[in-house]
Amino acid sequence: MGSPRSDLGERTGPRAGDELSPSTVAAVKVVVVGGFGVGKTTLVGAVSEIRPLTTEETMTQASVGVDDIAGVEGKTRTTVAMDFGRISLNDELVLYLFGTPGQERFWFLWKGLFEGALGAVVLIDTRRLEVSFDVLGRLEDRGVPFIVAVNCFPDAPPHPLEAIREALDLEPSVPIVECDARSRASSRDTLLVLMRYLYDLTAATQER
Repeated sequence: MGSPRSDLGERTGPRAGDELSPSTVAAVKVVVVGGFGVGKTTLVGAVSEIRPLTTEETMTQASVGVDDIAGVEGKTRTTVAMDFGRISLNDELVLYLFGTPGQERFWFLWKGLFEGALGAVVLIDTRRLEVSFDVLGRLEDRGVPFIVAVNCFPDAPPHPLEAIREALDLEPSVPIVECDARSRASSRDTLLVLMRYLYDLTAATQER
């Protein structure tokens, strides 16, 4: 299992790409999901090495009574299709990131966004855990491997990760980590946790 680099240049240990493709460049599709306003666009934009493609639009009166903005009343823009970015974890592993819309009325787009995806990061806001329940349920129904990343908003009260696991009714094997979606390093480390988890799942399947 490869260990993460301290940045995108210097390596501090074996390479993460060694797990997936020892001799060729591996391109992996990863989806970033979560409820409305949890920071998906922010994470993709923070970690992407290219200028991210976003489909944010200004929220209008048409969303009143349709989108639940409780807890994010100051939000003025929303993703209506997807976010897209790319990050090279090393010379052998490139992740293509697709951020999904958070509002339920746009969930019909999920089918296309998840096509060919290896796994997902579920971003959550502990101030509004309820917006994550349906997202997690849909991933479980689809059989998509995922990890949970707790986006550390400045005004969010701290909670032990195991307490959050219990509140979300997560299986013990599902990784849960803290993340600052504004930080490139923190977002990159979150993606590395997902890749390690996917590698462990693959290795366990091969041993059966």
